[in-house]
Amino acid sequence: MKQDAFESGISYHIYNRGNNKENIFKEEKNYAYFLLLLEKYLLPIADVYAYCLMKNHFHFVLKIKDAEILEEKFRKKPHLAFSNMFNAYTKSINKAYKRSGSLFQEHIKRKRIENEEYLKQLVAYVHLNPVKHGFVDNFRLYLHSSYQAYTKEDQTIVKKDYIIELFDNMENFEYF
Repeated sequence: MKQDAFESGISYHIYNRGNNKENIFKEEKNYAYFLLLLEKYLLPIADVYAYCLMKNHFHFVLKIKDAEILEEKFRKKPHLAFSNMFNAYTKSINKAYKRSGSLFQEHIKRKRIENEEYLKQLVAYVHLNPVKHGFVDNFRLYLHSSYQAYTKEDQTIVKKDYIIELFDNMENFEYF
């Protein structure tokens, strides 16, 4: 399946899973490390609207920043930031757990987000994903998604103000 090329100024649903459906998060500390890498590699090129990390797969909803904001090396090739992040994570997992080879299925999957209604649906879908896969009964309690970043005043990597504004307010966001 041919993937859309990443373009500046465009929002995407990004997802992938472990090779052969293998777990990509082996223990709790792996989730935190993955988010640190996301912050290091992706925040310079993208605004993150939502994420959910599950044992064998992940979802991001994000927007590639406008070209004039991007470092020169990422203007034409924003995909390099993703490659750097996933390579760094794979190397750390391979070293820590004495494994070799690819951790993730081939290429990250991505779907272009064409309108705000679809963006709203995706944010909800990503936050509800742990329930869909049976990790929790209540998505609000799942620790490895961005949902709790929306409900707390703490500093976060998530650009929640933009999303809350799409829903008009926090009450509508939670209801949706």
